[in-house]
Amino acid sequence: MHGDGLVAAYRLDGSGGGQALDWAAIDAWQPDQGLLWVHLNRASDDAAQWLREHSGLDPLIVESMLEESTRPRCMPIGDGVMLILRGVNLNPGADPEDMVSIRLWIEQDRIISVRLRRLLSVVDLRAAIDAGRGPRTVGEFVSTLADRLVARMADVVADVDDEVDRLQDQVLDVESRRLRSELTRTRRMIIALRRYLAPQRDALARLTQVRPAWLREVDVLHLREEADRVVRYVEDLDAARERAAVTQEELANRLAEQINSRMYVLSVVAAVFLPLGFLTGLFGINVGGIPLADNPWGFFQVGAVLLLITLLQLLLFRWRRWL
Repeated sequence: MHGDGLVAAYRLDGSGGGQALDWAAIDAWQPDQGLLWVHLNRASDDAAQWLREHSGLDPLIVESMLEESTRPRCMPIGDGVMLILRGVNLNPGADPEDMVSIRLWIEQDRIISVRLRRLLSVVDLRAAIDAGRGPRTVGEFVSTLADRLVARMADVVADVDDEVDRLQDQVLDVESRRLRSELTRTRRMIIALRRYLAPQRDALARLTQVRPAWLREVDVLHLREEADRVVRYVEDLDAARERAAVTQEELANRLAEQINSRMYVLSVVAAVFLPLGFLTGLFGINVGGIPLADNPWGFFQVGAVLLLITLLQLLLFRWRRWL
């Protein structure tokens, strides 16, 4: 069975370090040997088989950890807690708003985590354990992971804010079609980020309310701080979304003014040429009795009359303040 489904596994020593384990060591692990962390690749059939047949977890928990689409949430079940969190996707070529899910089953002596794509926050956590500076307890593990997930959101939220600032500054300078597409893309990014950040705030707050036995007071304080940081990021995204909406409205108003201005010019031109077109059409009919038809100066006289009519129209428009 045991193939590429195992991303990493450690037996934490309680002092910040840990020993890397393979599948055989995982199967031989006992709770009195120390805290066990097993990190699996959800795309692997081997990982799914281990969860169903060897993890000892309830089938409902297993299916929740393997389901395709999840939102952040916290569910206490018996003596354990199922915690689902999201982190920004900072993998090469990926969109940050395509947030990566990590699902955790947390017990007093064991943590099982499942992911589909790589999370840099987990990479940092593994590096800290390898260097002897990792978490020492279950609660510290959860608070450290939450801290790293939330910390990596800061730059993405700041970039969104800067992007909205740039679009606001360029609303009068940039070609409208390109600006509209950039505004749409930015608003879509904000919506995608907020879709997962808001429930992540609730999941962290819920965990502090549940207070399982393995969560110490200091861990609760850290988790509350992370929940507050997520609240601030959600508020920043809400503000950015409102500013983007205002910018889009301003752009729409600008486009409407341009259209109205052009229609106004066309209306004036049409109004000026309407009587001229009537007269030239009248004089152009091919019947007898047309005035000045035999006069060699007739063309110039008619042209002078048309010019006079145009000038009178322009004076009338000016007097009525239509120009």
